[in-house]
Amino acid sequence: MNDLERRTNETVELLQQLIKNACVNEGTPESGQEIRNAELIQGELESGGIDAQLYESLPGRTSLVARHAGTDPEAPALCLMAHTDVVPVSVDGWREDPFGGEVITSPDGVSEVWGRGAVDMLNVTAAMTVAFRDVVSSGKRYPGDVVLLMVADEEFGGTHGAQHLINNFWDDVRCDYVLTEYGGTPTPDGSAVLLTAGEKTGAFRRIVVHGTPGHGSMPYGTDNALYKAAEIVRRIGEYSPVPRLDQMFADRLAALGLPEDTQKALMDPARVADELAALPVDMARNLHACCHITMSPNIMNAGDKVNTVANRAEIEIDVRILPGDTQDDIDQTFRDIIGPDLLPSCEIEQILPEREDGAAFSSTETPLWNALADSIQMAYPNAAVVPSLVTGGTDARFFRKMGIPAYGAGLLSSDLQLPEFLNRFHGHNERIDVKSLELTTQLWLDVLDRLWV
Repeated sequence: MNDLERRTNETVELLQQLIKNACVNEGTPESGQEIRNAELIQGELESGGIDAQLYESLPGRTSLVARHAGTDPEAPALCLMAHTDVVPVSVDGWREDPFGGEVITSPDGVSEVWGRGAVDMLNVTAAMTVAFRDVVSSGKRYPGDVVLLMVADEEFGGTHGAQHLINNFWDDVRCDYVLTEYGGTPTPDGSAVLLTAGEKTGAFRRIVVHGTPGHGSMPYGTDNALYKAAEIVRRIGEYSPVPRLDQMFADRLAALGLPEDTQKALMDPARVADELAALPVDMARNLHACCHITMSPNIMNAGDKVNTVANRAEIEIDVRILPGDTQDDIDQTFRDIIGPDLLPSCEIEQILPEREDGAAFSSTETPLWNALADSIQMAYPNAAVVPSLVTGGTDARFFRKMGIPAYGAGLLSSDLQLPEFLNRFHGHNERIDVKSLELTTQLWLDVLDRLWV
């Protein structure tokens, strides 16, 4: 067995264990229990003679940091950052056990690791751990430090993970560049690979709607909060934000290989809505999110008893804003959507603890971007490496706010195309092919070899 095969097998085995640990983050302080995955990774590193420090922000909410010192104190440090928590699952929608971590070979011969987190982002977590352990165990050193940062709580804002470490232990996680999720998605013909240079920012909102209680047997003329909440949801569904059709969006369209007339229509504010509607829904969903503020009302609760008119209803909305947008903009947008007739009955609350405006893009004029491009072209010769926007939030935003370039990277095989890859995020039957694990693990090693030359 050669080194590539060994590392790939180690990445597969570690990913399986990470999935089985089921560090499910439900957004409550006591959920996640990332200590299971943190201690697993600590043990993997210790097997290679590497010390790693654990940091606990709350009981069980544990992150890990390991630093491999460079030879030049003035050289920039690179942080490989991944998260160890996963989102909840609806078991009934899965073909396989979502926490089984099984390797299953499809009828067309593609071997895949199945389980919650296989795509988001335990695949990268495992690959970074294996690559870091390989480098340190070999005794190889680079001019700059290499930091392995495995964080808790990414799936609900990072308060108990990356943000906690940055705010309280900056000297331990100090770095000049960051690599994290997600990127490395090739176009169908392999002519381009997308890497993330920026992201949308979560601006989740809760709308509390007030009514007047009464007996459910006499509903005529009552002030039912649920009726008003339903009308607000309808208005949100009808809201059409102004599209942001910038150069990054144009580059994404070109990288996807869309016909020229389709690209022109998607870059035209007067035609983009109709053109999106004509595309396959999987592609349209992603492209729409890349050029619009998005609002998805996903939870609504109301009332106390079935025979009592609801005097209170709550709507929780997943809101994602684009770079340059502000939280104040969103508050005003919701006031406009709700309208003067219903606004007096409503309160608009922010769900996430931090009131963050839309994050900036990281410049691609850096040695790290060049190292990524060179490394990716080893697997996909002559492929253009295209900066793109990720529609979900990542912990990279904490570093970008500090002026530290951060990119979402990794490298997928040609067996996994972008629309299918995106569908597996937080979805049923999440899985990653073994070839992508091989490519991603090798990518980190190739980038390290090229960053400081």
